[in-house]
Amino acid sequence: MRKTLRPVFKWILWVFLAQFVLINISGVIYGYKLTHFYEPALSAADEAPSRNVFIKTWRLFKGPAYRKITNEESPGFPYQTVQLLTKDSLSLAAWFIPIDSSKGTVILFHGLGGNKSNVLKQAYEFRYLGFNVMLVDLRAHGMSNGNITTMGFRESEDVKLAYEYVLKKGEKNIILYGISLGSVVIAKAFFDYNIAPSRVILEIPFSNLKKLIGVRGRMIGFPEKPFGGFVTFWASIEQGFNGFKQDTYKYAQKINCPVLMQCGATDIFASDKERDLIFKNIPTSEKKLVVYERAVHQPLLNADPLKWRQEVSEFVSK
Repeated sequence: MRKTLRPVFKWILWVFLAQFVLINISGVIYGYKLTHFYEPALSAADEAPSRNVFIKTWRLFKGPAYRKITNEESPGFPYQTVQLLTKDSLSLAAWFIPIDSSKGTVILFHGLGGNKSNVLKQAYEFRYLGFNVMLVDLRAHGMSNGNITTMGFRESEDVKLAYEYVLKKGEKNIILYGISLGSVVIAKAFFDYNIAPSRVILEIPFSNLKKLIGVRGRMIGFPEKPFGGFVTFWASIEQGFNGFKQDTYKYAQKINCPVLMQCGATDIFASDKERDLIFKNIPTSEKKLVVYERAVHQPLLNADPLKWRQEVSEFVSK
């Protein structure tokens, strides 16, 4: 019996070993793909539909190529084009839209894979409320230089540069607004650079990098676990940072100004427990959490315009 079972156990071990190797190879590829945005011409071939089962399987194994999406829409008001230079000599593109007799300046940051035109709708709302607005393309996004994103790790510098640009204009009332990745990098800018804006609006922040990658994997056909862990590990090695320590609640511990945090009740990137953990760790006493029922991971101005306008208007006018 032992002689009979021994080859079976060996084959089982070999199968598990082969699966482990394949998962890691896929993790290496996905880790690279998820942190790179390709010019449209380079990724178009990957998106061409195919009925071949082998091609479909290979594409699932190696992951999709994410396009670098440039701005689809320009501001409908006169604006200034601004260039910010990072310490790695990357040029960040931004729009600055001034108004007469402004109450202050709101700096807006978009989500992962987006660009500054994605927050134009919110910018118009702030402009209507009497604020100058500045919209920034994070590195590797929109019209900014680079093709590599660290999903929030190094992008905190982008927030600092925009904040300092407005500060040097003599602005006293600076409000930071971020959606998804934009809200996470704002929190990390407090953690890394001790910035001191007047107020902050964090909209649909994701809880951590591992969860973000795991859910994105589930959306394209992989189990959230262990996909999130494997890809986070390899992305960290490839980009030179520890993705397992990218927790939004830790960054939130350094925020020292009034905060409006807004979330969707059914956001798959942050559970109720994770959302509450982020909010609990914001040390300032002047903070408010607003949950939008039936809203997913989406711009909350689109989910409930009346509620968004009421909450935001009340918060920025204090």
